[in-house]
Amino acid sequence: MLGRMSKAPHRLFFDAWSRVYDLAPVQLAVYRPVHARVLRELASGDLKRLLDIGCGTGNLTSRLAQSARAELVAGCDFSFGMLEQAAAKRVPAAWLQGDAARLPIRDGSVDAVTSTDSFHWFPDPDGALAELRRVLRPGGRLIIAVVNPRLGATASLFRAGSTLLGEPARWPTRAELAQRMERAGFVVRSQQRVVRAAGIAFPTYVTVGVAPPSGAG
Repeated sequence: MLGRMSKAPHRLFFDAWSRVYDLAPVQLAVYRPVHARVLRELASGDLKRLLDIGCGTGNLTSRLAQSARAELVAGCDFSFGMLEQAAAKRVPAAWLQGDAARLPIRDGSVDAVTSTDSFHWFPDPDGALAELRRVLRPGGRLIIAVVNPRLGATASLFRAGSTLLGEPARWPTRAELAQRMERAGFVVRSQQRVVRAAGIAFPTYVTVGVAPPSGAG
């Protein structure tokens, strides 16, 4: 849902999707299983500043704000329509309209970044990963949940299909995502599968990367 403005997906696509995003069947089938796994991952550690990239209508951001032991929780999305729905939830979170590759956040100021079902929309995934590495403090965590096709050929087929529908998407295999994160400077700690609707055809994994300590690597 985020990327460079010059190459970004059309906001109208996501503004329209925001109108059905919060429907109970959609949330139960698609999003809540992933959010539950991400929340478990964030249950440990001293995490005071959390950023949810591609936050959509703010459901995960809201749960982070309500359950996390955090001083600041921010949700960031490309779509004004998504953020309107998020702000209406009236939870103690900050909402930012922005670009994953050019965040208005200072270096090393975030303890953890989450990205659930949004990474595949980033037109410049490597640029976005570099930017997320910049804003994370040493030892900070990046948690990406996204469909990871088993084969590169399947990923190419997915991309071709999404392009025909009008919104190109890039679903990386697990190996490709891990390699991209490592090139951006992260240490990949785990990749765990999440079971949800359509999980056999579209397997989803939660990948956790850690920004190494200052001077490492």
